Amino acid sequence: MDQPAPLSDQVAIVTGASRGIGAAIARKLAALGAHVVVTARDVEQLNKIVREINAANGRAESHACDLTQRDQIEVFARRVLQAHDRCDILVNNAGIGWLQGPLHETPPDVWEQQFALNLRAPYLMLRAFAPAMIAAKRGHIINISSLASQNPVPNGAAYAGTKWGLNGMMVSAAEELRQYQVRVSLVEPGTVRTEFGSGQSSHKSPLGAIAADDIANIVALLATQADQSFISEVQIRPTLKK
Repeated sequence: MDQPAPLSDQVAIVTGASRGIGAAIARKLAALGAHVVVTARDVEQLNKIVREINAANGRAESHACDLTQRDQIEVFARRVLQAHDRCDILVNNAGIGWLQGPLHETPPDVWEQQFALNLRAPYLMLRAFAPAMIAAKRGHIINISSLASQNPVPNGAAYAGTKWGLNGMMVSAAEELRQYQVRVSLVEPGTVRTEFGSGQSSHKSPLGAIAADDIANIVALLATQADQSFISEVQIRPTLKK
């Protein structure tokens, strides 16, 4: 008798899922049986990811949402919870980075955009979906942070600040939510070979940058861990340094 897929009874939400890391995470969770709800601003690209997942016998749906807008997050959350009455896994992946100059030359609108998407949006998503997890006495909030949260980042101070803030916020939230059997984890990758900002790897060897699928595999490990424990923080580095 075939064993059910490990996430077959679960609903997973992935932000920033139109490409790169988010798309890889969505595909992986769907392959493990989850019904995946993908969100980002790019409707056309989101629908492409949904078609890919459904063509591979997965289950997925898309909802366009600008995560810098509180009202759009609230509408998105209402729609998802009305449709599914649950959220088992929330992956806060959406992010933006400006790594082009020192802090004193960073335009205020660029600073605000990074903090809105990298820090405020994960708070608003947690605020929207944590009550459903608390009521169910189960859930996992997985946050894609960065090794920039652990190190100085010259010419990327605002970006680093968002990731330091994300880590501090979420390790505190983990302590608040664990009494309800809701787990909170951080994934902190180094250089990733994606389209993200100006942080793309120029390393000629494939061992010089992390693949999006590497991060998706870590998210899958976290999401399928036995209920009696959870991994609070994972750091991922390329095998080769620049």
